[in-house]
Amino acid sequence: MPQVNTVVRISLVAGVAALFSLRAGDVSAAELVMFDSPVCEWCEVWEEEVGIVYNKTEEACVAPIRRVSVYDERPEDLKSVRSVVFTPTFVLVDGGSEVGRILGYPGESHFWGLLGQMIQRIDTVSAVSTNCERRGNTAANRGQIADDS
Repeated sequence: MPQVNTVVRISLVAGVAALFSLRAGDVSAAELVMFDSPVCEWCEVWEEEVGIVYNKTEEACVAPIRRVSVYDERPEDLKSVRSVVFTPTFVLVDGGSEVGRILGYPGESHFWGLLGQMIQRIDTVSAVSTNCERRGNTAANRGQIADDS
């Protein structure tokens, strides 16, 4: 039994190390930053309509969501993003630069369309994570996932 525990520990350590190395490599990767506030009703609507499925979509493979409160100090890596006044504001950031933004929440179908237009402006081939490809996430799954909920 001691050998099994050692193998499990080594595998766990290797897995954690791999995770951190992937995360370190993602510094210049694209991400969708959602600037929100605890009193934002439209943020709640977005969570109910889009947030529950976002991480299961192809868009999330290209630009994982990152939530930042407008009341918190701006993270150092987002200092170059123009000021945010309204919530929610969705900012697509790639390589540390702002690619585009969606002001407010225009409804589910408009959100996906606007996000799709912004994503077309970045190199999605290098942005898509291998994990998402293995899970088989596609934009078409969005409808299946929403119907299953």
